[in-house]
Amino acid sequence: MNKKAITTSTIKAMKQQGEPITMVTAYDVAMARNVNEAGVEMILVGDSVGNVMLGYGSTVPVTMEEMLHHTKAVMRACGTALVVADMPFMSYQASIADGLYNAARFLKETGCTAVKLEGGSEICELVQKMVAAGIPVVGHIGLTPQSVNQMGGFKVQGKDVAAAQKLLDDAKALEAAGAFAIVLECVPAALAAKVTAELKTAATIGIGAGNSCDGQVLVCNDLLGFSDGFCPKFAKKYSDLHGSIVSAVQQYIREVKERSFPAPEHTFKIDDEVLEKLY
Repeated sequence: MNKKAITTSTIKAMKQQGEPITMVTAYDVAMARNVNEAGVEMILVGDSVGNVMLGYGSTVPVTMEEMLHHTKAVMRACGTALVVADMPFMSYQASIADGLYNAARFLKETGCTAVKLEGGSEICELVQKMVAAGIPVVGHIGLTPQSVNQMGGFKVQGKDVAAAQKLLDDAKALEAAGAFAIVLECVPAALAAKVTAELKTAATIGIGAGNSCDGQVLVCNDLLGFSDGFCPKFAKKYSDLHGSIVSAVQQYIREVKERSFPAPEHTFKIDDEVLEKLY
């Protein structure tokens, strides 16, 4: 486990030194403790909490209050990883004032280090003002889930010349605005490698963007195999917790039905003379 708290300076230094950066999503204190103990450098409290934990069909319904609630829980793990909170849909798109106010709420009310917001050049003025106000920012380009309705679904981004050029330009604009890291989602690996090489200070964090990015991020539930349902192509299951959990609960059910649980070692005793005095 890392002994010193990871800061934005740590992440910038890792980019310069070519040391890959690890980021995992977490939505509660238990998972945050586990990934901190494992030694991950960054935790993203993603608005994917909507799909993963709250049962929404997309990230669009997620509210500021829900994001604040889950970010506070993650921060209670008191770990060394740098915690980034996702700014939910319409918490920053309406105006710069809204964006600054809501970003400040994350730092003030949860104690997290940074916020993440989706978009390219169109949000750079806001990013610049956030950074000037002392709010560290992670950008997010490529497939941006909050805009999935406009994009017409979850598709790989940047495949033609115009789209690839826009993605590269957006990455450079976000870096110039002061973002210390940028998530590249569902971007062809060669394009992500070019973007990473072009950026001098902002670290790229890939998800479905190849292994040339400065770092990688995965949703904890995908990584751990919490579900036997759909798993994105870019995700790798490092465990099968779904199978383990179902098997464990089935064993519990069997033992309860057989009255073999609780066993004597799980129960508490009372003196016979006490029982004899009851009426």
